[in-house]
Amino acid sequence: MRTPGGSEIGEDGMRLGYFTMPVHPMHRNWAETLKEDREAIILADKLGFYDAFMGEHLTDACETITNSMMFHATLIPETKQIKLATGTSNLSHMHPVLIAVQAAMFDHLSEGRFILGVSPGALTTDAEALGILDQDRNKMFAESIDVILAIWERDPPYDIDFPDNRFKVSTARTMTLDLGVGIMAKPYQTPRPEIVGTVVAPFSPGVVLMGKRDFHPLSANFLLSKHLKSHWENYCKGKAEAGAEANVADWRVARAICVLDDDKMAARYGRDDPKSPYRFYYEQMRAKMKRGKRLYVFKSHKEQPDEEITHDYVMDHCVIHGGVNKVVDQILALREEIGDFGELVYAGMDWVEPALNKRSMQLMAEEVMPQVNAAIGKSAAAA
Repeated sequence: MRTPGGSEIGEDGMRLGYFTMPVHPMHRNWAETLKEDREAIILADKLGFYDAFMGEHLTDACETITNSMMFHATLIPETKQIKLATGTSNLSHMHPVLIAVQAAMFDHLSEGRFILGVSPGALTTDAEALGILDQDRNKMFAESIDVILAIWERDPPYDIDFPDNRFKVSTARTMTLDLGVGIMAKPYQTPRPEIVGTVVAPFSPGVVLMGKRDFHPLSANFLLSKHLKSHWENYCKGKAEAGAEANVADWRVARAICVLDDDKMAARYGRDDPKSPYRFYYEQMRAKMKRGKRLYVFKSHKEQPDEEITHDYVMDHCVIHGGVNKVVDQILALREEIGDFGELVYAGMDWVEPALNKRSMQLMAEEVMPQVNAAIGKSAAAA
């Protein structure tokens, strides 16, 4: 059996991952966007991407994956190497028993090509639809993850009854073990799959808890690069409190990147064209963060006025675009700014011009990352 992911950065250097919400215009046909989302991950597998994270929401006509695990299950036979990651499973939405046994089954179906990405679930309309709007979903998340881990660690009858935890799990009253009744499946990977948490807020205290629990952080692509270092510092703090050392291989950093055959083409598709999928994506993100009173994710400092966070401001700070050489330089500058990290996670966009989206992914895998890793290797050798 495979051991959990988050492997050491190999001889080839930094890994390349894929993450998508996804975000599509409301007018698009749902069946078509589902095909497109699948095609993107099949392409990522062929290009050698390490993993693919898929987001999920219940009540969003633009972000249309309602269950990331179900979506990824369709990709197991269509892919060969890529790890399929929930990005995230929203733990306030389901009883932890359901998450634990479904994740365990997925891990077996994929023979260990599974990463469990987790979060509380931030979309308020999801919470309202489920009748949990007034509940503390962060607390529900913490309670849920404790129970999921306990199910995987224990044997029947489980007898999970943690203090101040609403979820009590046991099969003691009804189990018949010689018939297999009352037994919950454990994952394929031992002792469990890699668990990843997406981090959005600058200086997020939740990353300290990730370090303590050996969950791995994925820094979101709608956070200004200047704040990313705070995630690593907090993760290291949590690791130290647990008496362990943080490994840079376990830190993922997501960025929106448009790399095309020349700077001009990349500037058009990744920045300037009114129909640019990158413009659409960040228009959505800015509006949603403003609606949720979370515009601070785009701010350079706490006191920055909301009116300064314009669409163009967000585009200027959150999108890397250019030809291969320009993008390589920007990625190396990012690494210089925030320090070493284990995986650069490429943010997937709507396919307005499919040939350009595919070309960007291809150039990212075949030209940009080899050059980035060669520069990192050269720098390490000279040190």
